Amino acid sequence: MSNNRSLEEGKLEKGNRRDEILDAAGQLFSRQGFHATSMRDLARAVNLQGGSLYAHIESKEEVLFKLVNRAADGFLSSAEAIPTSLPPKEQLRHLVRGHLEVIVRELDNATVFFHEWKFLSPALQSQIKAQRDAYEGYFRRIIEAGSRSGDFQVEDIRIASLFVLSALNWTYQWYRPGGKMNLETLAQQYCNLIFKALGATASED
Repeated sequence: MSNNRSLEEGKLEKGNRRDEILDAAGQLFSRQGFHATSMRDLARAVNLQGGSLYAHIESKEEVLFKLVNRAADGFLSSAEAIPTSLPPKEQLRHLVRGHLEVIVRELDNATVFFHEWKFLSPALQSQIKAQRDAYEGYFRRIIEAGSRSGDFQVEDIRIASLFVLSALNWTYQWYRPGGKMNLETLAQQYCNLIFKALGATASED
């Protein structure tokens, strides 16, 4: 029993250490960039010797992929949770809020996702692109449904979807935690602007 407990505790400790490394990498990559951050920088940030770092991770690219994938999973999970029974306008409201929530909650990872993913190998980039395309598909389907129902007035569904996503994605560039605008206010103002751009009325309270 004691051996089993020690094994489980060891796995938990290693998992916690790995999460600590990923959190530190998110901060470093988002501030310094992927290429400007060395493995020595990462080891120093988590108080490990350089060689000890490789007991928890295989490479710097592996860390980058996990950070980018974590953000991608967050966006997709948020979209997947939206009930399809809601009217298109309500679905888009949830989609906008969910997108902003991921950025606000995981600002470092979101920054890495938007800015550093291009440094992944082509094979890993393809995986992220597939997730990105699947996520973009939620915006297209909802905006198309709203266009059919008369909630939105748009000429080109794809352009409208890219416009909305571009506006939302840029938030990581200027948003700072602890500022004057909380998530609810931010989401409300974005919805008001997006709905107007799509030819709908401003969102209700």
